[in-house]
Amino acid sequence: MTGNLEAAKTLFVQAAQRLLQEDFSGAETQLRAALELVPSRPSILGNLAAALIGQQKYAEAKAFAEQAVAGDAQNAEAWLNLGRCRSHGKDTAGALEAYRRALVLKPDYAEAWCNAGNVHMTLRQFDEALAAYERATALKPDFAEALGNQAILLNRLNRQAEAIAKIERAIALKADLPYARSIRLQAKMAVCDWSSFAEDSNLIAREVAEGRLAALPFAFICQPSTPTLQRRCAELYVAETYAATPPVDFALPAPDRRRLRVGYFSADFHRHATAFLMAGLFEQHDRGRFEIFGISFGKPYQDDMRQRLVAGMEHFIDAFGKSDAEIIELARDLQLDIAIDLKGYTLNERTGIFAARVAPVQVSYLGYPGTMGASFIDYIIADAVVIPPEHDRHYTEAVVRLPHSYQVTDSRRIISDRRLTRADCGLPGEGFVFCCFNNSYKITPDVFDIWMRLLLKISGSVLWLLDASQGVADRLRTEAQKRGVAPERLIFAPRMEQAEHLARHRLADLFLDTLHYNAHTTASDALWAGLPVLTRLGDAFTGRVAASLLRAAGLPELITETTADYEALALVLATDPAQLHAFRQRLAATRDTCPLFDTPRFTRSIEAAYEAMHSRRLQGLPAAAITVDPS
Repeated sequence: MTGNLEAAKTLFVQAAQRLLQEDFSGAETQLRAALELVPSRPSILGNLAAALIGQQKYAEAKAFAEQAVAGDAQNAEAWLNLGRCRSHGKDTAGALEAYRRALVLKPDYAEAWCNAGNVHMTLRQFDEALAAYERATALKPDFAEALGNQAILLNRLNRQAEAIAKIERAIALKADLPYARSIRLQAKMAVCDWSSFAEDSNLIAREVAEGRLAALPFAFICQPSTPTLQRRCAELYVAETYAATPPVDFALPAPDRRRLRVGYFSADFHRHATAFLMAGLFEQHDRGRFEIFGISFGKPYQDDMRQRLVAGMEHFIDAFGKSDAEIIELARDLQLDIAIDLKGYTLNERTGIFAARVAPVQVSYLGYPGTMGASFIDYIIADAVVIPPEHDRHYTEAVVRLPHSYQVTDSRRIISDRRLTRADCGLPGEGFVFCCFNNSYKITPDVFDIWMRLLLKISGSVLWLLDASQGVADRLRTEAQKRGVAPERLIFAPRMEQAEHLARHRLADLFLDTLHYNAHTTASDALWAGLPVLTRLGDAFTGRVAASLLRAAGLPELITETTADYEALALVLATDPAQLHAFRQRLAATRDTCPLFDTPRFTRSIEAAYEAMHSRRLQGLPAAAITVDPS
């Protein structure tokens, strides 16, 4: 027995060194050998859990961590590892309890404070999260990971100046901190801080190409990039974040079940862009052929849109606060045929639910305009513009092409009948009004250069942008002045209620699109309100959406192929009132009948897509590209 104990100690020490070197596989091998010699030793069990966590084997790690705390409830490190496993499964209450137990035993445990902050951030308990991160970095000033997580939260809270300072400290401490430069660039883009923009975006793209964890997927699709690299970025993220799970054997539906069960999963079932677009679809679904479920894991805001969505779906399930495991069990019990992920890698996503499989067919739609890079997402809903056939290789999903535009719209959106004047909105009484109500992170220096050249060429013109925080207006006015444009020619529109926001579009003359990441919902808003949109067809999904919408709205002439053509056509339209008026008249005449705003027609198309997916599954066929014919 003494010999076994000494051998186990040697293996334990060697494994601890491997853990420090992040050789998790080697540490696992040695710890399993040690456990054979001295079974049930809590310290070995706890470190084995850590080694498995390092390899994303969270389910197995959780079992060992539970054994470790059962054998020694005074082991703070074991409680930390148990919390990490619970947190990965979105068992937020269980994770916080584990971190609390660790901190009772070890109040200066910086890692436990940081991880508790992560859980609070997931729960949108932002004050608690910030306090936890501050405590972690106070205890451990060189804790780069805590600084990085704090930067992510500050960016989310629109406190970009603080976020940038935190992430720069983190990078100085740990130059290879995963995703750090991408986090910094994302924060800088949000406030239109373009210092070192080209250098940063080029470096991040190069590191993604080299296979490094350089960018979070959503941050990467916001910067100039290619569809090839976007797929690479997503695949790297998935491999790092989601361990392979065993296949799930879903039973075929009963022969007498006539309706297809479709579940829509989102955190945005409230007054949110996704809901504004999709509300009509839920209401238009054929209840004789489809049984519609809404699974909401977002905060349960009680607004008018929430009420409409609840009424528009046959089943609405509030899963806020539930862990991944709980939602997975809940969803599987529903025996869904198709699960639709409306979030992708955007804010408040729950990709872990889909990684474990909740339905035999899983689909990415609307929320994330790019590939998920994941084997557990079978299809992506698109059209021939946003994903032409020659781009299929850039997507791990099978591409489903709808006949007009992939983007659903709600033909019941209300435009206020209030007659706003230019004076009401701070616009000059005369002069051409260029407009762009896109989020500020979509504005890049190259497109801003074009806009400023247009202002210089069109006397008396102004650029009307959406107001943002963190000094964006001042920064953009400074950038305008650098380019020879008077700062007062940039007008900023405050955020307002949706119906009035749509109404004020009537005061603009032309919507100028951003080029790398187009107007998506904002383009639909402009066209619905009768405002022509000018775009350029980009390389990746994010830069092709406005072109898709314009084709479906019957205005393909407003799609340009090159940046030079985009600028030239903007100049033509600003100096040829008759031509611009003709586009307005066409939009007004066809708005209520064009495919873009025909919600019933769109619903029939997407239902045909669902039936085609389901048919392949019933035939035992793998996911494959599907093209839906026009109805």
